[in-house]
Amino acid sequence: MMALSRADTSTLGRWWWSVDRWTLAALLTLVFFGYVMVLAAAPAVAERIGASSRNMFFVRQVVYLAGASAVMAGISLLSPKGVKRLALLGFAGALLLTMATLVIGAEVKGARRWLNLPMLGSLQPSEFLKPCFAVVAAWLIAEAKTAGRRGWVAWAIVLGLYGLVALVLQRQPDIGMLLVVTTVFFTQVFVAGINLAIVAALGGLGVSGLVGAYFVFHHVQRRVDQFLFGEGGANYQVDVALEAFGAGGMMGVGPGEGRMKNVLPDAHADFVFAVVGEEFGLLICLFILGLFTFVVVRGLMRLLAETDLYVILAAAGLLTQFGLQAFINMASSLHLIPTKGMTLPFVSYGGSSVIAIALGMGFLLALTRRRMNRGEEGAAQGGYR
Repeated sequence: MMALSRADTSTLGRWWWSVDRWTLAALLTLVFFGYVMVLAAAPAVAERIGASSRNMFFVRQVVYLAGASAVMAGISLLSPKGVKRLALLGFAGALLLTMATLVIGAEVKGARRWLNLPMLGSLQPSEFLKPCFAVVAAWLIAEAKTAGRRGWVAWAIVLGLYGLVALVLQRQPDIGMLLVVTTVFFTQVFVAGINLAIVAALGGLGVSGLVGAYFVFHHVQRRVDQFLFGEGGANYQVDVALEAFGAGGMMGVGPGEGRMKNVLPDAHADFVFAVVGEEFGLLICLFILGLFTFVVVRGLMRLLAETDLYVILAAAGLLTQFGLQAFINMASSLHLIPTKGMTLPFVSYGGSSVIAIALGMGFLLALTRRRMNRGEEGAAQGGYR
């Protein structure tokens, strides 16, 4: 096996010595758990729904995770300028496709979030909207902060784009996705050092939006009421998930030995963390939680030496998005918050979700590479150390 020395000036050599290898290792470990958990949970789900093969979901997830790993590694080779360009293209494409779901999207449980594409199957374009908008918003906010008197133009553009994204997600409706996008955007505004009064006003607007969603959208009201008042039989998946955690105890019942996945409808997707709890126990659950925490904390620590505001805001937004999605999934499974159909990054089954998360983490790895030259021109020429 060829070893890469620090004197190696090839693209691969520069990448290896500049990328955050600890974060990369943590992300690949999560990918490994994704393989293990889909192998454990997916056959039971496939058999229950009468799929043509018990291994249908597993085979698909092998392809998804392999593709996600390649996407993450390939994008991590980019310079900050390259990340910006790809995010702009991705944002434009994802926004158009997300808008298309309102017209030609497949309706599932009263929501239009998916497109059925020839050769590609189902696609949820809003998943790709999240990481791309985080980078585009970071670039525009950084421009607004450094453009002096003309900064209002960049502010007008970024606020207009956020409003458009929020409107499209509200029309689908996908309130959970809107919550994540809004939280990421407000975090970036806060990190940029905007006046606290403005941040408080935006926060108040966000809270008002959540309250409004409760009264406007029936499915949001139903989930909140189920969480608060526990209507009989309404929390079936959560109740089964809690039983799974209880059955697993400290060490778990063993790989493949869990029983709750046989009756848990989304055992391979939204509630895969419950399968982890039953088959591998509390210790492995805490280890997975530690991996997510490590990625977020490590990424924030990596930014302490950064001076480029665009890089700081983009990486902070991507880390917030990654950590928040993991928190929502695990907290929903543990009945700490109302249920929300959101996958556990790299661990849950899903094509659009897995590839989109890999896109965001590829952006993060590229932005947090150690650069000899902090200027974008030097970065674009591969000036990393």
